[in-house]
Amino acid sequence: MSKEIIRKILFFAVLAVFMLGTGFSYAEEQANTGLSKDGYTLEQVVVLSRHNIRSPLSGKGSILGEITPHEWFNWSSAPSELSLRGGVLETEMGQFFRKWLEAESLIPENYRPEENEVRVYANSKQRTIATAHYFTAGFLPAANPDIEYHVEFDKMDPVFSPNLIFVSDAYNEYAEAEIRALFSDKVSSLADNYQLLADVIGFQDSDALKNGTFTEFRTDDLGIILNQDAEPAMTGTLKTGCSVADALVLQFYEEPDKVKAAFGHEISEEQWKDITEIKDLYVDVLYTSPLIAANVAHPLLQEIRAEMDAEGRRFTFLCGHDSNVASVLAALDAEEYVLPGSLEVKTPIGCKLVFSKWTDQSGKSYWGADLVYQTPEQLRTMPLLTLENPPAVFPIVLSGLERNQDGLYSEEEMMDRFDQAIEAFDVIVESYSDTVPVETEETVPAEELVPAIVQ
Repeated sequence: MSKEIIRKILFFAVLAVFMLGTGFSYAEEQANTGLSKDGYTLEQVVVLSRHNIRSPLSGKGSILGEITPHEWFNWSSAPSELSLRGGVLETEMGQFFRKWLEAESLIPENYRPEENEVRVYANSKQRTIATAHYFTAGFLPAANPDIEYHVEFDKMDPVFSPNLIFVSDAYNEYAEAEIRALFSDKVSSLADNYQLLADVIGFQDSDALKNGTFTEFRTDDLGIILNQDAEPAMTGTLKTGCSVADALVLQFYEEPDKVKAAFGHEISEEQWKDITEIKDLYVDVLYTSPLIAANVAHPLLQEIRAEMDAEGRRFTFLCGHDSNVASVLAALDAEEYVLPGSLEVKTPIGCKLVFSKWTDQSGKSYWGADLVYQTPEQLRTMPLLTLENPPAVFPIVLSGLERNQDGLYSEEEMMDRFDQAIEAFDVIVESYSDTVPVETEETVPAEELVPAIVQ
């Protein structure tokens, strides 16, 4: 079993490299296919949510204040905290989920859950706790559910913190090789994206360039840092570019004037996507390669799996970050996808990874897996979300699993996939321990993991 799982991980790593290199994409689904399933009864929903719109992670004293001569949007919250707009948008998401579950008869109107029927658990950061509160305000307006958070306020909960639980010299060697095999070409192709970003922010007139704090957007300076009990990290332009692109995209969501949002430039939707690609790739590089994802997502995979089996549970809301959604999907071996109608094409702000349990008329159980997210226009204009005006819904394809004609996975296969993803961490520890020679029967030599791609 150990050999089978680890080799499966490595096989899909190499397969992913091939697909990326050829431009192949599995996902051909369209958004707004809907969450409901005719002929089935909804039994349970487990949601992994990214927090909604926040202010940039760093303030005026950071590189953001020096890398552009322009004034950033006057945020309604302190750095990294949920904005007022984010709170309104999340309340609307909660209202949509309430209307959906009422329509499916999973909950009654004015639902007041009995003990253990609903669980809301957030990371201990302000933006995640606040997101959970706003969501439940819309979802359960007649109730007052507890919002769990398990560590000191504004600290990272180990369940949600995408830390590397295990590292070793051998593991780090293989994991970095895998990252570079999967993403080096993409990082190297960002020159045009960086030039667009530099033009929009007026980099040539910035204090950062003048004082030497940051002098050049480069595509050849990616450094990877893998340390025990710390998030995967990087050095180089992509790190800085992500910080700036993130702030600019958030400003686009908040600022009503699109030209003002782009510091006086008229840029197209495709150009906004080019800017967003920088931050999307940052998340992919750090959290979605198979060896990294199985490591950092391990606690959260266990949490989700336990919720799926929780007796009497109707609804679970787990609130974390884009790194959580990205790493969980990668660990579950979701096929490559590009979300339609979104600037952030993998894990949009406020998105929800929704696992829904259904039974057919014979009593057989199935699970759906979907990403639910607000489109840029919905984020900017904040229309009421209803069953008639829903957020976007995109079905997730799990590699190697067969969906029935209604897009659902059998319960057995879904649970097996979670169990395999959870067990993959133990296999990594067994295979890459420093007490085990790098090239044993249980490990695959680096040259086989990344054939000619990086040679």
